[in-house]
Order: sequence, then structure tokens, then C-alpha cells
Amino acid sequence: MLECRKLDKYYNPGTINEMCLFRDFNLTIPDHQFVSVVGSNGSGKTSLLNLLCGSIPLDGGQILMDGRDLAREKEFRRMEKIGRVFQNPALGTCPSMTILENMSMADHKGKRFGFSRGTNRKRIDYYKECLSQLNLGLENKLDTKVGNLSGGQRQAMALLMSTMTPIDFLILDEHTAALDPKTADIIMELTGRIVREKQLTTIMVTHNLRYAVEYGDRLLMMHQGSCVIDCAGEEKRRLSVEQLLEKFNEISIECGN
Repeated sequence: MLECRKLDKYYNPGTINEMCLFRDFNLTIPDHQFVSVVGSNGSGKTSLLNLLCGSIPLDGGQILMDGRDLAREKEFRRMEKIGRVFQNPALGTCPSMTILENMSMADHKGKRFGFSRGTNRKRIDYYKECLSQLNLGLENKLDTKVGNLSGGQRQAMALLMSTMTPIDFLILDEHTAALDPKTADIIMELTGRIVREKQLTTIMVTHNLRYAVEYGDRLLMMHQGSCVIDCAGEEKRRLSVEQLLEKFNEISIECGN
């Protein structure tokens, strides 16, 4: 279970540009729940992910994962049990390394490399089996440098690599935003399958309202550091894209846009 208790986050504290994004923010996500998060720019979506991962410091409160407070842990320690896929496909893979080398690196996440070879060729059959699940033919291109792949292929690899080792939590940071619509649909289908098969607790931030409605079993809409919609189960299944758009328009009018 993931718990955010009374989170506080300020930007530019002590200056004329000081801005309070979160004040006493609370959120609980049970194990194996897939949460879709939408909201306008500046609503706190990505900041929440960065706070969870330790990419930015927390100004107050607790972040508990199975009762363990992550707030004092370094980012690299948190990432041992958290998988993250970014909006930019280039951030989840190493372009100058081959597919095999990238897979080996992901396979060693959280382990000591020592002086052994970085690429474990005894694991090649396993890597091929993993890659074949993507249905992109990458299992036959192990010696190809990842920088030569398309954005969709790299994002599919990033998603696969982030879930190769046992993790407690998967974070998807607008991971289809840089892809064309057809490729984005393929990545979302793959996402749904991996989350379901591995029973991962997942937060997916997205600007695509259709994906937010169709995927996951809970939906949050954020605005100015608060959740203005929080629905799950049957309530979420009844939710439509049109209803979300209506709420967006209501917020836009309130903000004077």
C-alpha cells in the first residue's frame, strides 16, 4: 500500500514567487490498484510523481510504502522497488548500447556488478522470450543499438525494462505523449497487459482522457494540488470522456480562461 500523508510542497520558498502546490495532501493507493491521473498543466500531476520517486524534495509529510517512510530515502534507493517510464522514450533506454546490453543492464537493477561481464550471455534466451512478448521483432535484433530504433520500440523496451526485476510500484509519466496515435495505442495495450499480469500497483499520468477512462480501476483529476475527482469501481466504469471534458471546462472558467 502507498500512503501520502499531509504532504507539503513549496516552490521558490522565501521569494516573491513562492508558490504552495501541496498543503496537507493525502492519498492512499491499495496494493495492485491501477490509478489514472489527469489534470491541467500545473495541477500537481508530475510533481506528485517526482515527490514519490525522490526527484524533488518534500517540504513536509510522509510517503509510506508498506509502512516504510520513503521521504528520507535517496532517489536511487527508492528506484530499487519503483519502475518509472518517462514521456521521452530516450530517457528509459541507453541509445549507444545494444538491445542486449540494455536488457542486461535492466536485469541487474539493484544488484552489484562487481568485475564480471556486464552482459550475461547465459540470459539471452530469457531476454528473447521477454522481447517476443512485445510483438515487435526485437528478439531478433539483440545486437542493434537502441538509438536506431523508433520511438515506439524504445518506449516498449523502456516499459519492459522497468518491470523486469521485482518492483512494488510502477510510475508512468505521460509515457504515450510523444508517440503517434497508433503506436500510443499499442503501448497502452502492452501497459494494460503488463500491469494486469504482474499485478503492479500503478500510477499513470496522462493527458489522453480516453486512456484515463479505458485503463485502470481508479481515476483522479487534479487541480491546484488537490483531487477534484476521485472515482473507482463502478463509478469509474460509468465515467465518460465527455464528463471529464465538462469538468475541465468548468475549471477553466473558474480560472478565468
